[in-house]
Amino acid sequence: MNKITKVAQVLRKRGLLGTLKLVKNRLRGRRIKNYRVYQELLQQKAGIEIGGPSGFFSREVPVYDVVKSLDGVNFSSSTVWEGELTEGPTYTYGQGRTGHQFICDAVNLERIQTGTYDFVLSCNNLEHIANPLKALTEWLRILKPEGMLLLVLPFKESNFDHQRSYTTMAHLLDDFRNNTSEEDLAHLPEILELHDLSMDAPAGDFENFRKRSLANFQNRCLHHHVFSLDLLEEIFHFLQVEVIAKDSTDTDLIILGRKTS
Repeated sequence: MNKITKVAQVLRKRGLLGTLKLVKNRLRGRRIKNYRVYQELLQQKAGIEIGGPSGFFSREVPVYDVVKSLDGVNFSSSTVWEGELTEGPTYTYGQGRTGHQFICDAVNLERIQTGTYDFVLSCNNLEHIANPLKALTEWLRILKPEGMLLLVLPFKESNFDHQRSYTTMAHLLDDFRNNTSEEDLAHLPEILELHDLSMDAPAGDFENFRKRSLANFQNRCLHHHVFSLDLLEEIFHFLQVEVIAKDSTDTDLIILGRKTS
């Protein structure tokens, strides 16, 4: 993958301001203050990443090089962020390490046995899922007892969601109870009204953005929900996940929890 393609992928995921802040952080070589806590808890553990790989787990929370092994899940064999993917031992992360690449939806991991992994990672992915609680229930299912769940989500003030309101726990519960599918476009009117296109150059003009959004089931580019650390804590409490650590950067929210049931 050439450098221009990589830059375009980052722009699609983070928007212009988020990308500029990411570049600034890279130039600083900045890791989050408590990064060693995350490293110690995942040291020599076997895990899986949903929607990766992510540079965040090489830089800000550098866990790739300390884990025992890591597999990956992506929803399609062709995505906006990763390009073309092949099922099998092709999941490349960190400094050329590889694991198994699963091609399946994050809300349906039935091909993976219950209690398989020590940890689950996900970076800037949960906001793209229409039914987050359904997805997280699956992620917890494939965790061993006391397994770790590490989530990174975008800080809305630094990206194209900054004009939107935070999603409520009540709304997520409604989606869960109603078994909202990944084809759902209930948030599209709000997104079309409030999405800051000036911070999302790859989306193009409004008409191109509208067309891309209508095809979301194929491309999964929409941010269905807008998360805060408080909402993430509510989610963990509902799912009986013990909060172990939480942090934030200029662009991201980070929370680590332990499965308790």
